[in-house]
Amino acid sequence: MKRKMLQKLVAWKNRSNRKPLVLYGARQVGKTWLIHEFGKAHYEDIIYVNFETNTRFAKEFDADISPAFLLNRMELFFQKRIIPGRTLIVFDEVQVCERALTSLKYFYEDAPEYHVIAAGSLLGVSLNRGRYSFPVGKVELLTLFPLDFEEFLWALDRERLATEIREAFLGNQPMGEGLHQLALELYRTYLVVGGMPAAILEYGKDFRMFAARDVQNLILSAYMADMAKYATPLETTRTSACFNSIPAQLAKENHKFQYKVVQKGGSSSLFGVSLDWLATAGLILKCSKITQALMPPAIYQDLASFKVYMSDVGLLVLKSGMVPHDIVSGSNNPFLGAITENYVAAALHANGYALHYWESESIAEVDFVIVHDDKLIPVEVKANEHVRSRSLSVYIQKYKPQYAIRISAKNFGFENGIRSIPLYAIFCLEAAHPEPEGLPPG
Repeated sequence: MKRKMLQKLVAWKNRSNRKPLVLYGARQVGKTWLIHEFGKAHYEDIIYVNFETNTRFAKEFDADISPAFLLNRMELFFQKRIIPGRTLIVFDEVQVCERALTSLKYFYEDAPEYHVIAAGSLLGVSLNRGRYSFPVGKVELLTLFPLDFEEFLWALDRERLATEIREAFLGNQPMGEGLHQLALELYRTYLVVGGMPAAILEYGKDFRMFAARDVQNLILSAYMADMAKYATPLETTRTSACFNSIPAQLAKENHKFQYKVVQKGGSSSLFGVSLDWLATAGLILKCSKITQALMPPAIYQDLASFKVYMSDVGLLVLKSGMVPHDIVSGSNNPFLGAITENYVAAALHANGYALHYWESESIAEVDFVIVHDDKLIPVEVKANEHVRSRSLSVYIQKYKPQYAIRISAKNFGFENGIRSIPLYAIFCLEAAHPEPEGLPPG
């Protein structure tokens, strides 16, 4: 598979002021595979330590975490020399050994010539419960997400189609009708298969979408196991209840997250920590309401009002129980709107946008408001070609943005101050100044 993150890893390797790197992301998004591919292509050798499986070497960190000590012990254990710039050192599942995470500070201060990458799926969760602090300012942070639609096309050997989409986006010119329909068909396939690498690999064997479901079920089971492993029994029950409520939350006419949907009488005091756990683990995305569409949007947030999406749309489709045929056939199933909105949220987030939505006294609501080129731009999402929206008209009349974006099944175009972007082309909408990379709040 070709991943966009590989370019960022190469840039990290070539930096003169390089810090140790922490690659974060939800379980099963492909961190370990990516690091190995990067190491094989750009280094002569790899020292790979997995702290979940290599408990014997993990004990070395109890004694000393200075680079001099660790480098010597790694050479003795793996029986090979570690050469600066030619050997990549990898600490995987680093949340299991927090002293290893702390050691990155000393690699930065005392041995910056060595190339070190740490990876973990539940770093934030572990840090909140552990004894050791994160080496803030001493490491570089990158977050790996599920494959976006462009990477999905690459995995299916559809690179030329991805290029055609980018060229149409840049020129704001409609795609040829045949290519437009093909891209929509593949987009609907992506909604079902999702962006988890193992699910895409399984689908790619014989292009049967249902084959991906067994993999997706295993991933969801792994997520539930993580909740039990890294939380108390009570916390596990509440966290799983929040996670399981997401389809019902999005099925409501108002997609705002409501604790009473999780449990009758539910409140933020009961379930707020559980939502934070899910966000920190990278399993959900939170989209905050803003009361005023003014810059900067963060200061106009209503922190009590937010939507919650799943980080992978394929897992949402499976968890919701929606029949995949309804998606690929383009039926008018009411839940398709929620699935489409979740897909757009994940795509915007992966492209560096903070997620906000705007609501005005419960009479108008715009799905997303993003900061693009230092301007606040409203984004309306439609699951099909029906694009009339009173809420977007209310927003435009009130705030007079330079332009608005409508994401739908319609082709590229621009009319009445609204830029039309097809659902399959959101990967082109990249933030000029993306949010700083880092661990989700926890």
